[in-house]
Amino acid sequence: MATRLRKTRRLRGGRNMGWGQVGQHRASGHKGGLGITGLMKHHYSTMLKDYPDHYGHSSTHTPNPNVIKKWANIRDLDDLFAKYGKEEGGKKIIDLAGAGFDKLLGGGKPSEAYSVKVDQFTATAEEKIKSVGGEVLSRNG
Repeated sequence: MATRLRKTRRLRGGRNMGWGQVGQHRASGHKGGLGITGLMKHHYSTMLKDYPDHYGHSSTHTPNPNVIKKWANIRDLDDLFAKYGKEEGGKKIIDLAGAGFDKLLGGGKPSEAYSVKVDQFTATAEEKIKSVGGEVLSRNG
């Protein structure tokens, strides 16, 4: 609508612009309260329409999240070779990182020389695998 046709233009000369007593429409009481007052009472329908997520909160975030990691021990290499391994040029290669394992631990004794690809490994695991003629390769390097 054009500004010149609005009701406001007609009311500009009057002191209260159609609101009667001075300040009748200025106080917070005439709006139903300041800010977000009354969302569970007289402004409930406004809350449902405009602020549906007003109540409640997002889930808490622990400072130390429990991240589930998948680890493997040296004693498991025979079984893992049967599932994920392959043999190339006489070398037995196991790609643990590709199989979803995060770390190789040094529990147990290796029965054969494996070439293991994994992102993380302990010093004990590396030492035990090298002692039987195998190698531990970082998948990133």
